[in-house]
Order: sequence, then structure tokens, then C-alpha cells
Amino acid sequence: MTETARHDAGARLRRTPLHALHGELEAKFCPFAGYDMPISYPLGVLKEHLHLRRAAGLFDVSHMGQIALRARSGNVADAARALERVTPIDVLDLADNRQRYGFLTNHDGGILDDLMVARLGDRLILVVNAANKAADEAHLRASIADLCEIEPLDQALIAVQGPGAEIALARLAPDVAGMRFMDFREVEIVGARCSVSRSGYTGEDGFEISAPSKIAQELAQALLADDAVQPIGLGARDSLRLEAGLCLHGADIDAGTTPVEASLLWAIPPVRRLGGAREGGFPGDQKILDQIASGAPRRRVGLRPEGRVPVRAGAKLFAAEDDDEAAGAVTSGGFGPSVNAPVAMGYLPKNLARVGQRVFAEVRGQRMPAVVSPLPFVPARFKRG
Repeated sequence: MTETARHDAGARLRRTPLHALHGELEAKFCPFAGYDMPISYPLGVLKEHLHLRRAAGLFDVSHMGQIALRARSGNVADAARALERVTPIDVLDLADNRQRYGFLTNHDGGILDDLMVARLGDRLILVVNAANKAADEAHLRASIADLCEIEPLDQALIAVQGPGAEIALARLAPDVAGMRFMDFREVEIVGARCSVSRSGYTGEDGFEISAPSKIAQELAQALLADDAVQPIGLGARDSLRLEAGLCLHGADIDAGTTPVEASLLWAIPPVRRLGGAREGGFPGDQKILDQIASGAPRRRVGLRPEGRVPVRAGAKLFAAEDDDEAAGAVTSGGFGPSVNAPVAMGYLPKNLARVGQRVFAEVRGQRMPAVVSPLPFVPARFKRG
């Protein structure tokens, strides 16, 4: 591709409010979900990853979708009941200023998207994946617009993650120090009202900050003024979430994967299961509830390849070294800098999905042994107390 062609392709991509700052920070860019996003900075993916684990890192995640739901009745509980039409999680009992993980399901029980939902006063706030945000909004409008006003939010979204995240953000907004994992509240930062959650996508303590686009660069620069905070690109974001055992929609989960198969059963509470007060009532409920009761034919598992060669997404998995037919496949894989070894996730039939089970991954025509391992590969360090 010529330089002119590369420029034209880049010009067609959308840009976040922090795009100019990424340029100043000498980011390397790549297309992602229709956006021109930073893949890495001069520090490099490996050092960015390790720096965040020991200190703090800043991500631009403004490409993600943010959607507010307000009940037409004015009662936030009605918005929660409406959202439960399209998700198997418990929204009605979500406390004010709290957030939880969930997913939208289809009529076959597959995961259309995974998301975060928070309750903030008279509204619910959803954060959805960038590649799916238009489809998610359309799905919500088709499913619950009779009960809810659905408002896409034109806000920047900045994540600061790592053991130094609290100190870095508390310098700008002291109240965040009192938040615990999955708290969600409005806070004033650099003179603007922002929505802050104590959550993230790395397995570390940290925050995600939804801020007016006009102050995004000032906010990011104020956080980066802390010596502990370095800018982190999508490359390290992927290796961090893999070590944390977190799913990437479109890779580890998709519209053909049920929450039970994906080992996300923990997100479906008893109140939505068989015998619960609000049993079922979501798309794909029969299949999902049947799998909860009887088990799924396959499961997402962690994998620790033996040796030093990473096993990448798409690699076939075999029960025996000389089997002709694959038993499963890797969905995410690479080198885990924090564990100094290859790590991967993938799907195996339930008889092979036991921790300690040895399987074989096909890498460049060779069968490489790997062991089914517990997730996450790196212990989570959320602030729960």
C-alpha cells in the first residue's frame, strides 16, 4: 500500500477525542472497530504490560459505546425490568451507584455482546463493545423502546489501571479513594462532572472515567503528569485481559456461544434461573436454563502450553497427539509477560475441560502439548473492601 493509500484509509477511520494526544505521545496506530486506535507507544507492548502491573497505565477506550436508559414512567425499576427482557442478569436488584457485568443474548442463547450496566439515580448506564454498539442500540430500540428512552452518550472514556491507579486519580478527585470494586458514581474532575466506575479490563484495581469530550485531553494529561502513569495501547490491553482470563467478544464469545459454554455462569444469578423469582424471560432462556441444569457440551478453559512457543487464536486442539479430528480450538493466545510463559484460552468438550487435562495444540503443523489450567492466570487485585 502506498503512503497516499495508507493516509486515505486512515482518514476514513473515526477518531477519539484523544487522537491528537496519542500522536504527541508517538503512538503506533492500527484500525480497530472502525477507529484509528493506538496499538502501542515507544515503551513497547511488553514494557507497557509490565509497567501497568507494577504501577499504572492509561487507556483511551472512547471507542466503546455508552448508552443511557431511562424508563418512560420515570421509575428506574421499570428500566431495570425492561433490560431484563434482553439479558439474563439481575438488573432490578442492582443498587444505586453500583455496576455489574452482563450480556445480551439471542434466541439461540448466544451472546450478542457483553457489557457493563450501572444504576445511577433515575437511569441505567450501559458500556458496550465498540464493534457492536450500533447493533446493540438497534437491538435495544427494537426490544425495549416501548418502556425506555434510549440515549447514546457522546462522551470520552478513559481507563486508568494498576496498583497506582487510586493514588493517581485521587490527586484529581479525592472521593474516588473511598470507592470499592464495581462502585459507580458521579465525581467532579478537572472542573467537569464525570461518571467513574471502579472497574476495568486488566484484572488490576483501577477506574473507568466517562467524561465530556471537551475535557478528555486535559484529564488524560493530568493523569499522565503522575510519574507512575504511562500510556498503554491496545496491544498490552489484549495481553493484560488474557492473563486476567477475560473474554473478548468476537473471539472468546460470540452469537454462537452461550454464557454456560463460555464459563460465565457466575453472572446469571439464582433469581433468573429455574425456580427463581424472575426465572427466564430473556432471549434463549430455554437453552441457557437447560444448560445450567444439565451442563453444556463444551466449555471455555484456560490453557498453559508446555515450553515457550505461544499458541495463537485459531489453533486446533486435539485430545491425543495423533488424533485426526480436532476436539476444540484456541480463541485467544499469546505470551503472558507477567507469568513469563505462553497462555491461551479456548473451547474443549466437557470430558476434556478438566483442570490438569493434557491436550495438544497444532502450531505450524506440529502438535504442541498444553494443560487445561484455572483462570485467571494472574490473580485479580480488585479493591473489594
